[in-house]
Amino acid sequence: MSEQSLIRSERRGPVAVITLNRPEKLNAWTAPMRESLIEAVRAADADPEVGAIVFTGTGRAFCAGQDLNETASVDPSDQAAAEEWIDSFDRLFRTVRDTGKPTIAAVNGVVAGSGFQFALLADLRIGHSGVRMGQPEVLSGIPSITGIWAMWSVLGRAKTTEFALTGELVEATEAVRLGLLTTLVEPEQVLEAAVDRAAKLAALPAGAVSLTKGRIRELEEDSLADAVRAAKRVHGEAYASGEPQREMAAFIGGQRR
Repeated sequence: MSEQSLIRSERRGPVAVITLNRPEKLNAWTAPMRESLIEAVRAADADPEVGAIVFTGTGRAFCAGQDLNETASVDPSDQAAAEEWIDSFDRLFRTVRDTGKPTIAAVNGVVAGSGFQFALLADLRIGHSGVRMGQPEVLSGIPSITGIWAMWSVLGRAKTTEFALTGELVEATEAVRLGLLTTLVEPEQVLEAAVDRAAKLAALPAGAVSLTKGRIRELEEDSLADAVRAAKRVHGEAYASGEPQREMAAFIGGQRR
């Protein structure tokens, strides 16, 4: 399967539906897959016939985050490669944030790590009772840096700290209570409900929506830039210690669950 086919795009009326399509890996992504996702978002954003964008995944997951087989092989001495890894997330996050069109995450299953951060970038998130969400990066020896940024405005200091340090996932009802999910529907209705809500948002005055989103974006701009700088520094320190490589190798090898 080519990297391009791992991201599917389709139109449903005024709504662009962008699907992560790697179900055998719980839609965990690699850097090339994220670049394909960026291209899909930019294409939808540039299409005058598209008024809103829905993100979803195939299979039983929305996105399990980073493919550990890719990051386990990171060479800590190759600083340029390590920084490019962080930059690829910065490009993705900014591409989603920069669109003036409403975005909805149709959360069809588990969403974790950088996939969880990606879902939090959407304006709204619709899921079902079986969804589990969280930030388990620390369990693989990976510091949660951009994760802290993504969670902070939704969860605040106390819950962000809990999520980042424990790595535990929460059930859907708790996710709704915390504001991580906007709405719960039946599992088979998640995508339909997201597309329906997106179509309603697409019918709103586009200028007012875009300007409102722009102001929300401004409020978080400096903190995102700071998070990216911190991620490059902290991840460099972590990989230089060898801990992430050891923990990810253990996880991939089935020694950790």
